[in-house]
Amino acid sequence: MLLESLCNAAGPSGYEGEVRELIKKEIINYVDELKVDKMGNIIAHKKGKGPKVVVDAHMDEVGFIITGFNEDGTLRFQALGGINNKIIPSKVVTIGEDKIPGVIGLKPIHLQSSEERKKGISYSDCCIDIGSNSKEETKELIKLGEYVVFPTEYGTFGHGLIKGKAFDDRMGCYVLIEILKESYDCDLYGVFNVQEEIGERGAFVASYNVKPDIGIALEGTICADMPNIPPHLSATEVGKGPAISIMDRTSIFNDDIAEDIIKVAEKNNISFQRRRAIAGGNDAGAIHMSNDGAKIATVSVPCRYIHSSVSVASIEDIENTKKLMIEYLKTL
Repeated sequence: MLLESLCNAAGPSGYEGEVRELIKKEIINYVDELKVDKMGNIIAHKKGKGPKVVVDAHMDEVGFIITGFNEDGTLRFQALGGINNKIIPSKVVTIGEDKIPGVIGLKPIHLQSSEERKKGISYSDCCIDIGSNSKEETKELIKLGEYVVFPTEYGTFGHGLIKGKAFDDRMGCYVLIEILKESYDCDLYGVFNVQEEIGERGAFVASYNVKPDIGIALEGTICADMPNIPPHLSATEVGKGPAISIMDRTSIFNDDIAEDIIKVAEKNNISFQRRRAIAGGNDAGAIHMSNDGAKIATVSVPCRYIHSSVSVASIEDIENTKKLMIEYLKTL
């Protein structure tokens, strides 16, 4: 299954190669031109008339990078992207292309002082344990700069739900792949960008070169539909359809495009919701600010427990996002 393969693939920021190869093989027969730029972005072109439209999804996921060796054979590390320090202890990880298994270690609560229990967890408090007995042994297996990811495997559970890692933004990648399999009149670029999680770096490069009139980012977005969260603080809800953003940290989205997308949803009886938060940012901000700028929108799949070792989403939400985007692009 394509979505499962995308989510299970390892591809933190700066190390997207495994994901890139999967996508290239999947889309090569559906586009007129396909290239990978120097940054590592995939730019797939379906030639057409009218406005130049970029539909964007980013290939990278949050992860870690190895920054040092401890005398006992454990490893020092830092984040690639925004991972909450509180969720990292005792998580299983894999390191590098060889997928060497490790566990993120932290001093057990029994040995922590009362002050240590009160303060937040920092990366300097943790290490990655690969079962090595010495620094020398670890150095033979792992080099500085190796990437680290959560190895959580994709799976289904409950009523139409899925769980796994990297839903931000492999769900967007899946939707964009499916979009490229259809035919449109507009001049369409499907762009799979790198390094979104560390500052939308790939999107700045791709957008500068493509120079789109319209840019739409496909995302896995924050969701807080939990019992202890007041409804007005739930940015989106799982099962209520794709979320159309109003604004975020880097963008104020174009009202006309948002209204056009909503009209398409209503006409085709596709469930949708508005994203009721302005936190975060995505590639749309980079598209918005490149060259002469572009009109932008973001359409997202709601995702619980985002930027952690495991997330939850709805299959129906993903399929409705795909339907909505295909029908919208056919109106251009």
